[in-house]
Amino acid sequence: MRVVREMTAPAVRFVKLHRDPVAVQTVRSSAAATVAYVIATRLSPEAAPLTAPLTALLVVQVTLYSTLTTGMRRVNSVVTGVVVAILFSLLVGLTWWSLGLLILASLVIGHVVRVDEFVPEVAISAMLVLGVTTHGDTAWARIVETLIGAVVGMAFNLLLAPPVWVEEAGESIEELARRVRQLMLRIGEEAAGRTPPDRAAARLHEARRLDHDIVEVDADLRQAEDSLRLNPRVREGLLHRVVLRTGLDTLEICTVVLRVLARTLTDLAKEREGQRLFDPETGAAFEELLAEIADAVVSFAVLVTTSVSANAESAEERLAAQLRQAAATRDRLARLLFEQARRDARQWQLLGAVLTEVNRILDEMDTEHRTRRLFEELDRHSQEQRRRLPRLTRLWDRLRRRRGGASHRSA
Repeated sequence: MRVVREMTAPAVRFVKLHRDPVAVQTVRSSAAATVAYVIATRLSPEAAPLTAPLTALLVVQVTLYSTLTTGMRRVNSVVTGVVVAILFSLLVGLTWWSLGLLILASLVIGHVVRVDEFVPEVAISAMLVLGVTTHGDTAWARIVETLIGAVVGMAFNLLLAPPVWVEEAGESIEELARRVRQLMLRIGEEAAGRTPPDRAAARLHEARRLDHDIVEVDADLRQAEDSLRLNPRVREGLLHRVVLRTGLDTLEICTVVLRVLARTLTDLAKEREGQRLFDPETGAAFEELLAEIADAVVSFAVLVTTSVSANAESAEERLAAQLRQAAATRDRLARLLFEQARRDARQWQLLGAVLTEVNRILDEMDTEHRTRRLFEELDRHSQEQRRRLPRLTRLWDRLRRRRGGASHRSA
């Protein structure tokens, strides 16, 4: 067994390296820059056409969507800068005041033509062209090299489809759910006994640190969303994006409510310092409820990251069963909290807040609530597309009606 593990370890590391965004970006950018340089040496009049590999290096991104959008903005910025330099060279030479005026005009025009992060590239291209004597030849050579680099960079992602980062985003979401589960279990276990205020405050700080974890998961999800756009390897990319995004939104709301719950328990621990937070039976019910909610959080994360329909159906059934069990425990806890509040009316607001917060988490993970949220997001995306591309939307609707009418006549 040890020999087998030693033999499979390099293969596992290779697979992980193949899926690592930094490794993929490094290999693809290096290869694209090299190919662009080889092509440019044959087509460009310059002896060392370094603009082509530079453009390819800047254009190639991890995802196809960002490659296409970055490439167009990059070509636009360079061509704009070259045109500005040609116009300046026809009117004035290279002096300190003309250089300053050129930079100012290039930066302003860069914002006008909306090249976004490549606004400095407009000024850089203009300065390089204006700084040489044979501005005409250099201008055309720079345009040709830029086009070569941009085309090579785009072709790399068109012909060699980049990986889809949905699996990595799903793993991040599930890992976040497991961290939330562990914190819930600790909070429930400690709240069932005598919880010192400093220990309750420590759990509150842990709940606040989950915000940092959500930021990291959001970055992974944004990369996954970009990898789904315009990717020929993906069908129903919009549905995948909406499912993952709404799933992360739900988990984020749950972490916010958990932080509020930890704040309430901290206040309760200060009010009842040296005593139990709850009666023994109430504390046991609260611990049981948080354990059930913690398991449901993980099941929810598995549901939103499952791509196979059969597995998604079983995950939804498991989540629904866990939520029903948690709802029954919640009802029992509500009765116990009411009885405790009647015996000690001083903490009735805090005890009621505990019940309100666990209710909110259960409501957020409810399957009907999630289905309604998915339909709302899909409708919103459809309406945005109709506003952004009205002609294409009308054409698509016309084709669907014709296809529907043909199928109805054949039936």
